[in-house]
Amino acid sequence: MKVLIATDKPFAKVAVDGIRQVVEGAGYELALLEKYTEKKQLLDAVADANAIIIRSDIIDQEVFAAAKKLKIVVRAGAGYDNVDLAAATAAGVCVMNTPGQNANAVAELALGLMVYAVRNFYNGTSGTELLGKKIGIHAYGNVGRNVARVAKGFGMNVSAYDAFCRADVIEADGVKALCCVEDLYGTCEVISLHIPATAETKGSINFELLSKMPKGALLVNTARKEVINEADLVKVFEARPDFKYVTDIAPSNDAELKAKFPDRYFATPKKMGAQTSEANINAGIAAAKQIVDFLQTGNEKFRVNK
Repeated sequence: MKVLIATDKPFAKVAVDGIRQVVEGAGYELALLEKYTEKKQLLDAVADANAIIIRSDIIDQEVFAAAKKLKIVVRAGAGYDNVDLAAATAAGVCVMNTPGQNANAVAELALGLMVYAVRNFYNGTSGTELLGKKIGIHAYGNVGRNVARVAKGFGMNVSAYDAFCRADVIEADGVKALCCVEDLYGTCEVISLHIPATAETKGSINFELLSKMPKGALLVNTARKEVINEADLVKVFEARPDFKYVTDIAPSNDAELKAKFPDRYFATPKKMGAQTSEANINAGIAAAKQIVDFLQTGNEKFRVNK
């Protein structure tokens, strides 16, 4: 069996070493494709692979067509919208993610962005503090739970809304569960976004929703850029001089926002949520262990396609 690590943005060496230990310890071959510049390189590399570990790499129908021996793809991280799930299912390939492995890293980034924003991007002027502010966590999964934990350490009042998480589960963590998304945005000065990009959520963070936020509104997005209605985002900036937006996924209209609202908008140069040594190692090794378990026992615990 051959396991391929295909990463345009490579894992840290210590993560690759850990993956190698897991894969070769199980008696499988490990191959590396790092910093590739053309899709053909990926297509050639997957030709004889039985399993693939990826990060943000695009795995589409063309890749599945080239990978005749492929049994499983594991996305080292939580989000998996870079994998064509329908094409995977049609090809008989199992797709998994590694939920929770990057959660603390993303949560710490979210709080770091909050501090940066409320202190006016460290421009020398007087800002505000997070202590006592109301934070609303939109989606209470692994990252949302970690944001709640860290935010409580800052002395923030934490609320959450998640259409798929029971209120009693949220309340058990000492977090106020709100019954609808409108209540979340209507009562919290700070919103931390953690919803996936789906047909239902794309463009759902719109003018109507953001207009409900109290004075001094701050939206923090460490999820996906597609969930933001970018035209409406501009309208909110124009209508509300108190509104700020910080993100680690630059929107398509990044240049426009930088030019028009430089003191209220910030985006990192690239997606930074999982960019820590710890998250890098955790997600990579978890992916390797899931592949070995799947190949040896058929365990599909973290399968995300039908």
